[in-house]
Amino acid sequence: MKTDIHPKTFKAKVVCNCGYQAEVLSTKGETVSVEICSNCHPFYTGKQRFVDTAGRIDRFRKKYAKFEEKKA
Repeated sequence: MKTDIHPKTFKAKVVCNCGYQAEVLSTKGETVSVEICSNCHPFYTGKQRFVDTAGRIDRFRKKYAKFEEKKA
């Protein structure tokens, strides 16, 4: 195996917004922050929850609000 071609790995602590923490090997650094993990993602938990980090749902509702008003 060639020397000095592999990236430096760290024993990283991954921290999710829900509070979950795990220790993994990473090339990103010693602490890695994530927005969603397997403990809070709807696919793994079975609970429906809207994940709206960029305001997409609000923009969609605002854009199509005029169509909803015509129905009523």
